[in-house]
Order: sequence, then C-alpha cells, then structure tokens
Amino acid sequence: MTIKKEITGDKLTLTMEGRLDTATALQLEGDLLPALGKYQIVEMDFAEVSYVSSAGLRVLLMGEKAAIANNTRQTLRNVSPQIMDVFEITGFSATLNIE
Repeated sequence: MTIKKEITGDKLTLTMEGRLDTATALQLEGDLLPALGKYQIVEMDFAEVSYVSSAGLRVLLMGEKAAIANNTRQTLRNVSPQIMDVFEITGFSATLNIE
C-alpha cells in the first residue's frame, strides 16, 4: 500500500492505494493515529483501496476512537461499492464517517 499525505491548513488528507490488510495496517496506523491529535480533520481517500481486512478495520476503529477522544474528525471519502459492502456487513458504516 502507498499512502500520500497532503496538508491543507488544519486538514490532512491521506490518499491510499492498494490493499489495507495485515501487512499494511501498521503503516496506516503509524500515519493515522498521531495525525488525529495534530489536525482538526483527517480525510482518507479510499478511491484506490482494493481490499480491507479485519486488521484494516481495526485501525479504522482505533482512528475513530482517537478522533472522538481528541475532538477531531476522521472522514473516509471515495469508498468503492465493494469496500462499502464490507463496512455495511461489519456494521462499520454506522460507526465511521463516510462521505
């Protein structure tokens, strides 16, 4: 997985490409969790994410909890129908801020 970072004022955008799985979840965790205490908004662009495993879901849930604790906002954008199915089946679509 590749993750590109773009900072605009108090917003960080993480544009991801590839699979969010056991092998790459720690990479996202390392970029996401510290950012949720530093920026008001952290957006993740999922347009090029092809797969999300339970390890990826774990990181997204940790991010949502960190966002709430730090009074920041974690947002997922451009989620494909296939990935949205995963979020809906697992109940994450009700927990995560998906636009």
